[in-house]
Amino acid sequence: MTTAHNEENLISGLYVVATPIGNLGDITQRALSVLRSVDLIAAEDTRHTRQLLQHFSINTPLMALHDHNEMQQKDKIIEKIKAGQKIALVSDAGTPLISDPGFTLVRALQEQHLPVMTIPGPSALTAALSIAGMPCAQFVFEGFLPAKKGAREARLTQLKSEARTQVFYASVHRVADDVNALAAIYGETRVMVLLRELTKRHETVISGTVADVQHYLANDEHALKGEFVLVVSGDNSVQDEVAVQTRRLLNIVLPLMPLKQAVAIVSEILDVAKNPVYTMALTINGSNEPQ
Repeated sequence: MTTAHNEENLISGLYVVATPIGNLGDITQRALSVLRSVDLIAAEDTRHTRQLLQHFSINTPLMALHDHNEMQQKDKIIEKIKAGQKIALVSDAGTPLISDPGFTLVRALQEQHLPVMTIPGPSALTAALSIAGMPCAQFVFEGFLPAKKGAREARLTQLKSEARTQVFYASVHRVADDVNALAAIYGETRVMVLLRELTKRHETVISGTVADVQHYLANDEHALKGEFVLVVSGDNSVQDEVAVQTRRLLNIVLPLMPLKQAVAIVSEILDVAKNPVYTMALTINGSNEPQ
């Protein structure tokens, strides 16, 4: 449902508001305007959000909405919105619903055709990708890996052959276990980047291999502090296999049809983007000019 609105005259509905992941200067003017203007703020941790509001002299009332009470709270929020109230949803940091509560509420509102508006802003996911130096035209976001060793290893085994860049969140209590599991299943030479305390004073980026990250976590006295994002390269062997299949099919179909038609067919069969297939087709034809 698309709804035009004005921040100074908000309509009733839910406003999903992104808040800083560390540096308070990253909050947007629009987010501040909405947080001041709504009737109520649903927060993952009211104590944490109260500190944010106090910093910006915002006195909007708070209610708790977290993993353990979302099913109960969503009905109350829906009734308030039906009664004409304007409610903001915030998580402890970053964009709500991204490995944070809120999905059940937003889905229920969408199903009832009640307004849900986004107030975009900081996200650890996009912040990490923007400086990791990894391919990010396509990527896989996994959030937090399972806490139990068996489940964590099973999930990584499923992801080992994924060709796209992979992004994980990690808590201070589990980051070493997560990286050790990556070493055991992906191998110590897989390229990865660890990003710690993004946007904060002690922001740290460790780029290298899984083994390099293991060494950092084991030997730096400041390593096991803060919040972490792990960005891991895709499985290049899968990418190489796709390239081999692409070239083989192009060699078959290019003599039979125009280049653009051949590219479209190969892209459809292999479920890959057209641009790299097009580039390979030009190379096979020995020309840099479109046909």
